[in-house]
Order: sequence, then C-alpha cells, then structure tokens
Amino acid sequence: MKNKIFITILLTVLSFVTIFSQSINKSKLDSLLNVLDEKNKSMGSLTISKNGIVLYSRAIGYSFISDNEKIAATEKTKYRIGSITKMFTATMIFQLIEEGKLTPTTPLDKFFPKLPNADKITISNLLNHRSGIHEFTDDPDYETWMALSKTQDEILALISKHNVDFQPNEKAAYSNSNYVILGYILEKVSKKSYSKNLIERITSKIGLSNTYVGSKINKNNNESYSYRFDGNWVQANETDTSILGGAGCIVSTPTDLTQFIEALFSLKLVSENSLTQMKTITDRYGMGMREIPFYTKKAYGHNGRIDGFVSNLAYFPEDSLAISFCSNGEIYPVNEILIGVLSIYFNQEYAIPTFNTLSLKTEDLDKYLGVYSSLQMPVKITITKDNVTLFAQATGQGAFPLEATEKDKFRFDEDGVKVEFNNDKNEFTITQRGTSFLFTKEK
Repeated sequence: MKNKIFITILLTVLSFVTIFSQSINKSKLDSLLNVLDEKNKSMGSLTISKNGIVLYSRAIGYSFISDNEKIAATEKTKYRIGSITKMFTATMIFQLIEEGKLTPTTPLDKFFPKLPNADKITISNLLNHRSGIHEFTDDPDYETWMALSKTQDEILALISKHNVDFQPNEKAAYSNSNYVILGYILEKVSKKSYSKNLIERITSKIGLSNTYVGSKINKNNNESYSYRFDGNWVQANETDTSILGGAGCIVSTPTDLTQFIEALFSLKLVSENSLTQMKTITDRYGMGMREIPFYTKKAYGHNGRIDGFVSNLAYFPEDSLAISFCSNGEIYPVNEILIGVLSIYFNQEYAIPTFNTLSLKTEDLDKYLGVYSSLQMPVKITITKDNVTLFAQATGQGAFPLEATEKDKFRFDEDGVKVEFNNDKNEFTITQRGTSFLFTKEK
C-alpha cells in the first residue's frame, strides 16, 4: 500500500481520431492476451461490458503458484482491488448524504475531534483529497506492520501523530488516510460495519456475488494471491485488510466491477446530483473517481495497487462502455495493456507486441558487468548477472532483471525501462518514459 495503492492510469496517445468502431474484435483481443500469457508478461482477468451486457471476458495466468501446485485463473477468480474501493466508499457516503445523515460540509470533528485540523476539515475535503491530512502509509515503519491487524484506534493514532500537510481546500494531494477515515465515518453514522454497509447498500442491491471485504487470502474461495517477477513468479507480501479499510479493503472480479460502475452511472445507487459531484474534477481528483482520457473519448473510474495486485475500472458514458482489468502479476505495464484493449475495441491502429527475446549464454553477459555512474543523476547503477539473466540495481533500490531483446539491448517491461550498451565506450543509455540518461562504467 505504501506509495503504491494509487497509480494514475491516464491513457495517453499521440493523436486525436474521431472515428470509433462499435463492434468488438474478439480475435485481436485474444491475440493480445495470448501473447501476454505465452510470454509470461501478465496474469489477471479482463471484462468489457456495454449496456450491461458482457462482450468479452478472459482470464490468463494463475491465481496461485507454489512448487507443488498451480491454480489457473478463471473468470471467477477474485482479486484485491486496492483503491477502486474508494469508489464504493464514496458511493456509500453520498447515500448517507441523500438520507440526510451527513452533508458535504459536515466537519470532521463531529466524529473524530482529536484528528489534526478536525474542526476545519469537511466530508467534501476528504472525498476529493483536499483535507491536507497526511498519508499514514508513508510512515517509515509501514512495511514492518502492514501485515499486522490494526484496530480503528491504532490507525487513527498513526494518522494523528502527523501534522496536516496543508490547510483544507488549499490544494489537492492524494492520501489514503482520507478514505480510511470516511470508512470509519460510514460505520459511526450507520452503526454498522463497513462490510455490512457494503452488502446492504451496494452488493445485494445490484446482485454482486463476488464482491466483499477481504480477509486473509483463501485460495479455496477462488481468491488470488499476488506475485512479483524475479526471474520467476514470487508470491508478494500480503497487507492486512484492517489497515486498508475504506481506502482499499475490497475483493472483487472484473465482471462485478463493470456491473458496479454501470449501476452507478445508471443512477441505481446514487442520485444524478450525487453522481455529478463524484465526477466533478478539481485538481485531478473527483470524489471517489478520476477522469480517464482516451483519444477524444473520456471515461471516469479509479484504479488501485496493493501488494502485487493492480486493478483498473473505467466507464465511458457516451458509449455505455465499462472495462475492468484486474492483475495479480505485472511485468508488462497494466496501463499498456489497457491502451491495447481500448485501441482494439475502438478500432484504432494497434500492433500486438511480440516480446521477442535474444538467447544469451552466461559468458555473453560478462562484458556488461560493473558499476556505472552518470553526470545527469546522483545514483550509481550496478550491473550483475545470475546465470543467463542480467540484473541492474540503482543506489538504494532493489535489483531488477533485464531481458535481452537485441544485440546490446535489454528491457524491464514492468517499469518501462530500456537499456542499450555501448561496450566500445564502456557506457549504456537507460530510457524510461521518454527520458534518457547516460551512464559510464567506473574503472
């Protein structure tokens, strides 16, 4: 959850095209997911739905991997959805507002007077990340207690020990603390647990059978573990859901998520006025959702990252189109997968990635090994090898594997990193998100 639960999925493209297809190219979608699966680039599940009808649903990879057992993912596999939970929390808060039990201007000190600036912070400030409350997952000790069960009082104490980062409504800054607190307010006002509220206010209303508050992952209940890739899939650490609360505690499937967002935009869960407030964007944030552009199209939704899970949910109102992709293992960036899926759906020019690799012997890697430094940034990168795999490690960071693609060229798809060596000059260029840096081998 620390620094990871919320990563923007703005789908950027280079041109603007106004002609879109209304049909769906299932064979090309299959081709994309097939290559991701066959080349071991992603694990997860995709659902595309239009007007409430599922047009495409597919799962790839495994929900559980051990030395003795592998469980293939299916369309019924459930994933931790991270910050998509915030859309559910915001929906239930607006239901309370419509019931007259809260107002957007209700001050935080009505519920938690000991929180910093509680007399100045409102429900509205919490909803659109304008409260100034510090991000409690930035606690330097977070990773030492993220897997432990925490009570509400313990979480509030963790939040309270920090001063506010800015005054309410001064600006916007994403903080999971806002939605953890909103989850607690939901429980206080309703006098029911978050889990019971979720059932009564959303899942039972619209028939979501695979969406609930998670606990310890149970593979026998079609729940997926998450994984990071270190030459092989390695099971990621598991954050305790008591810490996530209204910011990220929900487990679901892509099919349930598309059904949820379709119900939300069909006004089955909140009024039109509430939905308008939710999707009004101020300084990049709405109230429980964000705006997601794709060419001239505009969607609303949310995404999340928790442990090794990456989840995405978007709705295009003009097309009555919902799309969700939930991943439990990411090498090729989920954002790139979504760009591919949407390009295929909207009939935009798109080439299926090939992920061609170059087979090298361990001795072929020796010429790259060493410590490299750069005049452009104050870090060193150490290049090592493990058998036939090259690894790079920047100062103070973990090592990551480099995959050979061509002579002297390598990549790390998970972070969009490309490395090209020039052995004649004992240097390499590393490129990420369009920015390149030159590193030279130290003697």
